[in-house]
Amino acid sequence: MRHFLTYIAALLCVVGAWAQDSTSVTRSRLDSMQYLSNVTVFAQKYYREVIPAQTLNGKQLERLNSHSVADAIRYFAGVQIKDYGGVGGIKTIDIRSMGTNHLGVFYDGIQLGNPQNGQIDLGRFSLDNIGEISIYNGQKSEIFQPARDYGSAGTVYLRTRRPRFEGDKRNNLNITIRTGSFGLANPSLRWEHRFSPTVSMLINAEYTYATGQYHFRYRKRFSDGVVAWDTTAVRKNGDLNSWRVEGAIFGYPTNGKWNAKFYYYDSERGIPGAIVNNVWKTAQRQWDRNFFVQGSWQKKLSERYEMMLNGKYARDYMRYLNPDTTLMYIDNTFHQDEIYVSSANKFNIMPDWDVNISVDYKWNHLNSNLVNFVYPIRHTVLAALATARTWWRFKGQASLLYTFVNDRYSSRFGEQVIEHHSKKFNQFTPAVFLSFQPFEHHDLNLRAFYKRIFRMPTFNDLYYTDIGNARLQPEYATQWNVGLMYQRYYNTGYLSGMKFTADAYYNTVRDKIIAVPKGTGQYRWMMMNIGKVKIVGIDITARLAFKLPHGIVLDGGLNYTFQKARDYTNPADTLDGGTYKGQIAYIPWHSGSATLHVAWRSIDFNYSCIYVGERYHNSANILANHEEPWYTHDLSASYSFAMGAVKAKVTGELNNIFNQQYDVIQNYPMPGRNFRIILKLDL
Repeated sequence: MRHFLTYIAALLCVVGAWAQDSTSVTRSRLDSMQYLSNVTVFAQKYYREVIPAQTLNGKQLERLNSHSVADAIRYFAGVQIKDYGGVGGIKTIDIRSMGTNHLGVFYDGIQLGNPQNGQIDLGRFSLDNIGEISIYNGQKSEIFQPARDYGSAGTVYLRTRRPRFEGDKRNNLNITIRTGSFGLANPSLRWEHRFSPTVSMLINAEYTYATGQYHFRYRKRFSDGVVAWDTTAVRKNGDLNSWRVEGAIFGYPTNGKWNAKFYYYDSERGIPGAIVNNVWKTAQRQWDRNFFVQGSWQKKLSERYEMMLNGKYARDYMRYLNPDTTLMYIDNTFHQDEIYVSSANKFNIMPDWDVNISVDYKWNHLNSNLVNFVYPIRHTVLAALATARTWWRFKGQASLLYTFVNDRYSSRFGEQVIEHHSKKFNQFTPAVFLSFQPFEHHDLNLRAFYKRIFRMPTFNDLYYTDIGNARLQPEYATQWNVGLMYQRYYNTGYLSGMKFTADAYYNTVRDKIIAVPKGTGQYRWMMMNIGKVKIVGIDITARLAFKLPHGIVLDGGLNYTFQKARDYTNPADTLDGGTYKGQIAYIPWHSGSATLHVAWRSIDFNYSCIYVGERYHNSANILANHEEPWYTHDLSASYSFAMGAVKAKVTGELNNIFNQQYDVIQNYPMPGRNFRIILKLDL
């Protein structure tokens, strides 16, 4: 820490000297420039979306005590996070208990794919280059989109930052340095360059190192309440060493836009594992390399026709090593390749009526060193017909998605191919979205939607050696939602704006893919379609903003979710310890979050809280499976200042300030009280 502070002081001296030298060159321009403190601006916005998204962007993302995209998404209503702890712990999300694989994650408009297991580790996406995060239930309320956007029960859209330039400035340089608990060292660099008024580029690079070690208190009770052990230990083998680089170029020609980008992520991490059988440390390791290039072109070709083309190539590598021979020595590698192309075509039939036709094609291939692996290839074709119509104070959107999937794989014995197989599937799935504004001059909106969708079994579900089941069928999900939104803005008085939303929903999932015992072997399993889940829930959000005397700006928000997500798989399983009608694993009945932000001149203060109520780690809702509620409180304060032409911001964060000891996933203890210090320099 001492060396880090010395380094920061030296860096500030160098930047300060550079700024002092540059001041004389640009004095004529800066003499007339005034630096204003942060303000929150509210304006009446024309209501366009049928089902509005939950969104975090710009300053909101900066104010949250969040390191990754997964950390920020915790503040949305209806979201559950699976977090295995620490800086490098894998983090996946689930919306409204539908299952992680029913969620689509889109990066600058193109989906992130993982046909191997269907899960996207959002912990590897830093917030440094993210400009906006949006979550939609059902699907995005914009019909001009690729067919793949219609194919998920819920979607997360990650939009990277876009270059912004003041006046005649052609270059922006941002340097961010973070340090803190767990041995964290996290520098990043972002450079933006403007080639012309309509073409600009961005390059962002980041390095993260952390030991991942933290103290935790662990208590285990028997089913009769007697304490089995109560101890304090150090979480080990949770280290992370990663780097990320991505770049993009953006063009904004007349009546159109285009962009092209590349992304590369390389990491090595320890997997601390679950604390079971009095084993407190494991030696598993994981290596990941993720690369993709993608591009998008959009053009309004006439008053009534607009076209969009997307393309992507991705290659992912993962190696998992378990060197512990007392359990089972494992050293598996996986290579995935993906090619994706899409065409979307929007037709304006009337001023208030649009129609979109989209066609996508995706090719996936998985290679592995598993014994007798079948090397699957998946061809996917999606075609969507969607329409949106506005009439009086009604807005409606309807879509029909056609999906065709062709899997090809080979039965093998060693290197010898025994038989080639082909498995085909096709299905139509509809969706309908409606909204109504009852009063012309009041921004109250009522909304409802219905959607039927499915998720294909992953390559692991179907073809993983000795576990996969090639006869699996897709999981089918049906969603019903009714809700309302009220928002209002004020030009006078202390209250500047308010927003309130409430949604009630009913979801079902049938043919749910679960692992069941295979034969009599304790460690032999097979994937089967035997699950059924029914979900009833309520999401409520509220947000207020105030403009107080002396230039003080205050805003805060609350999110609350109630969910009853029950397992209806086996009606005969009703005896003591049975799972029928039990709350499914890790879904709390009650959860929520709160945020508070206060700004005065160059000072920002932020408070946030996450609460997750009681839940069970198994659908058998018995005392032995019960998980206690947990909560965290986080604080941060920042100060912004200028050194000549350089703008600087220093932030201090204190997370989990009451040192709450908790598990998100059973036997994976989370960190207690921890801190971070952040320095940002904009040149």
